[in-house]
Amino acid sequence: MSAAKRAGVLLHPTSLPHEGSLGRLDKAAWQFLDWMQEAGLSVWQMLPLTQPVQGLSPYQSVSAFAMNPALLPEDWQEQFDATAFDAFLQDPPHWLDDYALFMTLREVFNYEPWSSWPDVYQKRDLLSLANFAQQHQEHITFLKKEQFVLGVIWQKLKADANAKGIMLFGDMPIFVAYDSADVWANPDQFKLDEHLKPTVVAGVPPDYFSETGQHWGNPHYNWEVMLEDDFDWWHKRIAQAISQFDFVRIDHFRGLEACWEIDAKEETAMNGEWRKVPGDKLLSDLHRNFPHMNLVAEDLGVITPEVVALKEAFNLPGMSVLQFGFNGLPDNPHDLKEQVENSIVYTGTHDNDTTLGWWDSLDDETRHWVDLQLADFQFAGDMPWPLIAAAMSSPALTMIAPLQDYLGLATEARMNIPGTCDGNWAWQFEWQEIPNDLSARIKTLIKKYERIA
Repeated sequence: MSAAKRAGVLLHPTSLPHEGSLGRLDKAAWQFLDWMQEAGLSVWQMLPLTQPVQGLSPYQSVSAFAMNPALLPEDWQEQFDATAFDAFLQDPPHWLDDYALFMTLREVFNYEPWSSWPDVYQKRDLLSLANFAQQHQEHITFLKKEQFVLGVIWQKLKADANAKGIMLFGDMPIFVAYDSADVWANPDQFKLDEHLKPTVVAGVPPDYFSETGQHWGNPHYNWEVMLEDDFDWWHKRIAQAISQFDFVRIDHFRGLEACWEIDAKEETAMNGEWRKVPGDKLLSDLHRNFPHMNLVAEDLGVITPEVVALKEAFNLPGMSVLQFGFNGLPDNPHDLKEQVENSIVYTGTHDNDTTLGWWDSLDDETRHWVDLQLADFQFAGDMPWPLIAAAMSSPALTMIAPLQDYLGLATEARMNIPGTCDGNWAWQFEWQEIPNDLSARIKTLIKKYERIA
């Protein structure tokens, strides 16, 4: 992160106001930039911009590269420039043909996983794919137009944000979905058997959150192959990410030190093993090739000394979440007194309850303890403002709060409950929910704690 202390907001574009659907990259996105500038907020953090395989979770997507067409403005076809599109097709992104072909096949085969398609398409028989592409050329071109326009709009948003002193902060899931263009087009990069099915899948072992662990089902990378081709796939992924964002968070960073491998036949994550990963070689290679990239390590949960060493070897900022900081245990990295400069401090994240919801869930004794810890910040007002002020006061170079916390919203505004499928990722705000004095209230705290961009 840059040396200036900054304050920011966590808000996915789908949470922007839009009548009749989730938010899009339309005038609301630019209006939000204006509001951020008024408030002195200089970091806009969001979730992955990719298209979900099903449902709304952007952490399981059909492509690690393509943006979600649901983010397109309703009038996007009016913004289409045929001449520029023709030039774009002269030197298209490396992933575009595979993505458009994959999505068209997916539609033709009723959105069944690619592993159930006819053999010639599963195994990418070149003649069969060429014939299919010829038959469906119009639809394939349409999908490419969507991606072209999304890219143009995004770069305009990024340029306008940067011109206002606002940095865009993106999120990169470490794993990719099995039912994705990435695995279909690059099966050698993943641990698959002769039938192109995963041999092992990703997750995390049992812990105090879950007796059976978390069984994510993502295929594991074939790191031996990735080493042999000098991490070519990762180069392409990072190159795109840093073209879209000023900073990129690697979700589940500990998976670059060791991954929990579960036999694909297992139904839970209980039986698995930690498998070492050449993350040091990958990060060294990426730093050589992208010396100006700004990566952030999502290092929440049970983190081993080896993971800490990997993060520190590359001087990557980690995360602390103040909602986790009040258990009174020693060496809690989320405790207010344990904050460090090279990190990002949060009131809560998209996976937490809102701060007001968290506060409402505490018993009286715990609330009293939290109040004592936040005694210096009670001037800011009722909860969640003392926690916001505490985060602003942290030595961490960057402070982030979800918009729900700035708005003082309770549990009904929560973005996601990990391990559940229903009711997540759908929260949106309305402009009338933003009080007229909110930007001034935020700016006062930013000035007090010298978080000026």
